[in-house]
Amino acid sequence: MALALAAVLPVAGCGKEGSPPVKGPAPGTLPVYRVDTAFSLPQSPTWARAHRRGHLVVGAKEDQPYLGEKDPATGTYSGFDIEIARMTAASLGFDPAGISFRTIASANRETALQNGQIDYYVGTYTINDNRKKLVGFAGPYYIAGQSLLVRTDEDDIHGPQDLDGRKVCSAAGSTPYQRMEKEYPKAVLVSYDTYSICVDNLLTYQVDAVTTDDTILMGYAAKVPDLLKLAGKPFSKEPYGIGVPRSDNALRFALDDAIEAHERDGDWKKAYDATLGLSGVPAPRPPAVDRYPAG
Repeated sequence: MALALAAVLPVAGCGKEGSPPVKGPAPGTLPVYRVDTAFSLPQSPTWARAHRRGHLVVGAKEDQPYLGEKDPATGTYSGFDIEIARMTAASLGFDPAGISFRTIASANRETALQNGQIDYYVGTYTINDNRKKLVGFAGPYYIAGQSLLVRTDEDDIHGPQDLDGRKVCSAAGSTPYQRMEKEYPKAVLVSYDTYSICVDNLLTYQVDAVTTDDTILMGYAAKVPDLLKLAGKPFSKEPYGIGVPRSDNALRFALDDAIEAHERDGDWKKAYDATLGLSGVPAPRPPAVDRYPAG
């Protein structure tokens, strides 16, 4: 294990020590999204502001393989969430290539939307009732489940019931961290702003497990399968939504329309196959969009 770990560290390059290397979509496999140049949504203050600006500002993650990852050398974002942002931008009349992605930590998502720092947010953002009091959600566009990532030499952790007294890392402010805190209080919780730091700590034996959505963990495990593995089965359901300002229902419903349209025309599956599908898990059936009433 020590020799294998030593081999991984140089590959990480500009990442933090221990971080698995960036591995993005295969060239030429991503869908091309047609921009709806006739689209207009003046009743949405967020859309109107972006239209005057000339491009969208979208919040995202930068450390989640195959979902939302930023190449430190080029600054380019890639992953399934990034493709969701691009395809919906095209439906809203914006060139996907012109999106300004902004990395926002889990704990700061609601604030970023409320303060107008971003137009919308696509980054493994679980829809729940508490968050609906603060922001709006389009979608869901994917259903994940909380799981555990451990080292391949770990034989005693098969689920959250095995975490008593063990150090478990997750992102501060995330749903997985809150669930562990509430439902598995005997686990020793450690939190950071990003999951990549949690994985660094796992690879260097400073924590015993990392917990978050299985989609995120699948990406890390797929990069270094000799070092990392998922343990047990998912123990929650996490519906991913696009976060929008809470009062902007016009934007929310337009994004719902966009999600459904790209599921029908095959873009959703093509984007999945070129990104998250690289982890070896085939595309599931997209979930039904929940058009909950304005409130």
